[in-house]
Amino acid sequence: MVETFIFGHKSPDSDSITSSIVMTNLEKELGNSEAKAYRLGNINKETEFILNYLDMDTPELLESVEDDANVILVDHNSPAESVDNLENANILKVVDHHKLALETSYPLFLRFEPVGCTETILCKLYEENAIEITKEIATLMLSAIISDTLLLKSPTTTDDDVKAVEKLAKIADIDAEEYGLEMLKAGTDLSSFSIDEILSLDAKQIDFKNVKSIVNQVNTASISDVLEMKEELEAGINKIIEEENLDLFMLLITDIVNSNSQVIALGKDASLVEKAYGVTLEDNTVLLEGVVSRKKQVVPIMTENA
Repeated sequence: MVETFIFGHKSPDSDSITSSIVMTNLEKELGNSEAKAYRLGNINKETEFILNYLDMDTPELLESVEDDANVILVDHNSPAESVDNLENANILKVVDHHKLALETSYPLFLRFEPVGCTETILCKLYEENAIEITKEIATLMLSAIISDTLLLKSPTTTDDDVKAVEKLAKIADIDAEEYGLEMLKAGTDLSSFSIDEILSLDAKQIDFKNVKSIVNQVNTASISDVLEMKEELEAGINKIIEEENLDLFMLLITDIVNSNSQVIALGKDASLVEKAYGVTLEDNTVLLEGVVSRKKQVVPIMTENA
């Protein structure tokens, strides 16, 4: 059999990495012995915590695929966020919880659901195919759902996510609240990252109509600690704006404890943040109270006001 490459998006988060591993296991259980999980970038501290907890290796780095390579996409479907040469690959399946951005000239398996995490969908696929969810797989799934929904506090959280967490926590024999808080806090440690690495950890190009933008999000237990690097962060952001010819760069510094985000906004269209949220940027920054979800509380609001 020909190898099947399974991977999530660039600048991978915990959902992207764990979904690659979980989907690979599912494929093998369904008979695809050549399925293999990959990553499209360096893992973050939170994902490192999860893999260390399970004593699992990090998936191999994948930069591009050859023409006609068999691939399965998880936690993304936009070519801009995917592997190089995706347009010439043979996409077998997509499992995702984001909006549809992919076009193909051939039919394929698609499973999209408006839930908080790709792993919630994968949990259903295991059940529908009568595949056992082992303790290890349950821990991977649980970790990603906790991450994407910020312990079920994010507005992206659905009843399906809540039910999945309850089920998976029992299988994994984990106190979801205790484990989840420890995991999330592990992901907020930025001490070993350079400014360039911080600004690319979870950066996504999201154009608000004609406003070419990048929105990056980092989690923290202390916004003030991150703001101590504000001058260096702004210098790095301005460099990216110039290199990528951006109209706007938004850095969301999300407080996982109090569910707020401090935003640093730079670029010629930074005032769009003020218009969208009815706030005033002071020295390029402002606190957005209650804003924790890029997908539900940033993208639609910014797009509507662009």
